[in-house]
Amino acid sequence: MVRLTLDLVAKNINQRNRKEESITQYLKKITHLNFSNRNIDIIDDLSVCKNLSVLYLYDNNISQINNLSFATNLTHLYLQNNSISCMENLRSLRKLEKLYLGGNLIAVVECLEGLDELRELHIESQRLPLGEKLLFDPRTLQSLAELELLLKKLSKLWKMNLNGNPVCLKPKYRDRLIVMSLSLVFPPENLDGKDIKQIERQFLMNWKASKDAKKNMKKKNIMNDASTLPYVTMNQSIN
Repeated sequence: MVRLTLDLVAKNINQRNRKEESITQYLKKITHLNFSNRNIDIIDDLSVCKNLSVLYLYDNNISQINNLSFATNLTHLYLQNNSISCMENLRSLRKLEKLYLGGNLIAVVECLEGLDELRELHIESQRLPLGEKLLFDPRTLQSLAELELLLKKLSKLWKMNLNGNPVCLKPKYRDRLIVMSLSLVFPPENLDGKDIKQIERQFLMNWKASKDAKKNMKKKNIMNDASTLPYVTMNQSIN
């Protein structure tokens, strides 16, 4: 078992970068930590590193996201290819912009409330048991509807990768997400590794507008037809 501790971080500090500072002083100033592919199982208390903004922990054996509540300045968190089964303890990461969780054991996408700065969510290729599907909180909704609800909340999200998950097999999955999220537009490869071209979005928006207009017209016609029906009353007396 390998724990990511302050002692381990201190041992990996380049002495030339420290100058005359103490270890504690240096740790307080650190903004980037890279401990990828180090057989790490547990994230220990790193609360001294209050200025941490980028944390690389991919390709390890981490099973729980914990001890990161101190990292209020964290903007990038790389946890892909670990053994994480539950998205938890993320709500204090208010400045988080990029979250990488692909290649884990996650069955439910949750605990993203309050992450208003999140721009990229990578949760592709979860290693789930045969027959088990990736769900989105709240669990009472269908998976694609849950995903649409999530996109409404994450208004700054501009990149998402769900490749390899069953939700991608839903009818018109990509079309519905493009219409639902206006923020998934700016960079290349922003939905499951593929571009969303402006002409594609415009076509889908026009298609949705036309579909909604036909639906509204149908409702209006039904209401008009109902208003022309004779008004019938029935009086009953019980003897």
